[in-house]
Amino acid sequence: MKLLGPGRVITRNNPCPFIEHGGVAYDGGTIVAVGSFDELKAAYPQAELVSASGGTIMPAFINTHEHIYSAFARGLSLNNYNPQNFDDILEGMWWRIDRALTVEDSRWSAWAAYLDCIRNGVTTIFDHHASYGGISGSLFAIGEVSEQLGLRSCLCFEVSDRNGEAAMREAVAENEAFMKHAASRPALAGMMGYHAAFTLSDATLDFAKSRTLDGSGAHIHVAEGPNDQVRSLANHGKRIVPRLQEHGLLGKQSIAVHCIHVEESEMDLLAESGTMVVHNPESNMGNAVGCQPMQALFDKGILLGLGTDAYTHDMLESYKVANLIHKHQSGDPNAAWGAVPTMLFEHNAQIAARYFPEELGVLKPGAAADIIVLDYDPPTPMNGSNLNGHILFGMNGFNVNTTISAGRTLMQNRVILGIDEAEIRAKCRTQAAALWAKV
Repeated sequence: MKLLGPGRVITRNNPCPFIEHGGVAYDGGTIVAVGSFDELKAAYPQAELVSASGGTIMPAFINTHEHIYSAFARGLSLNNYNPQNFDDILEGMWWRIDRALTVEDSRWSAWAAYLDCIRNGVTTIFDHHASYGGISGSLFAIGEVSEQLGLRSCLCFEVSDRNGEAAMREAVAENEAFMKHAASRPALAGMMGYHAAFTLSDATLDFAKSRTLDGSGAHIHVAEGPNDQVRSLANHGKRIVPRLQEHGLLGKQSIAVHCIHVEESEMDLLAESGTMVVHNPESNMGNAVGCQPMQALFDKGILLGLGTDAYTHDMLESYKVANLIHKHQSGDPNAAWGAVPTMLFEHNAQIAARYFPEELGVLKPGAAADIIVLDYDPPTPMNGSNLNGHILFGMNGFNVNTTISAGRTLMQNRVILGIDEAEIRAKCRTQAAALWAKV
């Protein structure tokens, strides 16, 4: 039994969302009690104390769309790369990188990305992987790193026709093998990954769907670039979402990422099928692909989550950008106030619940002991009615001091435990330099 505290506790659990001088008692990977620190200390006198140093205690973050393979792109300068549109970005950078990535590159990319996740208080990650220079075994390598570090990961490999039929089939096989493997691993889950509709033939959609295990769904980019719908109409005579529906890829276990260039009828299909959608505001801005109709999707009752697309590993950074972009786009200063925190703090947990049995995203008895502590001493009164404002304007990922996943302390006082982080980051730099020489 351990007792974390004292600190200001944000529970995300009504009717007691905030405790001024609180703590969290947990045993193994499960929370036992949440409440006044003094009362918990009296109730569990033998509990091992984990100091929160008066910081802000809250549930760990969930990232519902990541790209671990992009870790080694940081600082990379490519010759003759001057993108004019999203297609140029894909072909000129990302596809060049993923064609060069080996399984070992994927493994060390995972170390780099996951360490950043821990430092930003993220303990559950939905990753969409691509490494066409080393397909078979790549998800297993990433999963091994995730388990070693004590994180939860739902992984998939990006199936695409862009590298030929043999590579496509190998990617499908990697997804299928990993889904079977993850079924017996409590901290892992698997999905069938798809790149995007414009790099997938009807035959490939059907083949990948036929190899998807029961209980798993599709993780696919949908209508991200402005040309995606144009190509779908030209090549298939229909828009993207109806095409995916015809091939059985929508549903409660599937994630449709981005959904920027969708019309209302497509939103209705997503809502009716129970398909999850993930918003990645920074990536959309950086790639200049447009602004997701977030509020319209939200108002349709779609389970709309928040991701980073690996543009950052800091969910609070994504929170801030999402709050701003929709105000800027709509010209409405009231936009996004309610929807975005709901996406981050409620919907992401509901998305995770479709793949992991533990209750995540909340501090209450019986929920997973996925907890973070942030160094934040509020300069103004903080309570249950204004805590989102404190988070939005006063905190970021670098405030995270302590990260606990399934009751295991992964980081304390900004030190990641159980590993030699400097040695690992040095190895990552060596591995990245070798990759850069290839691309």
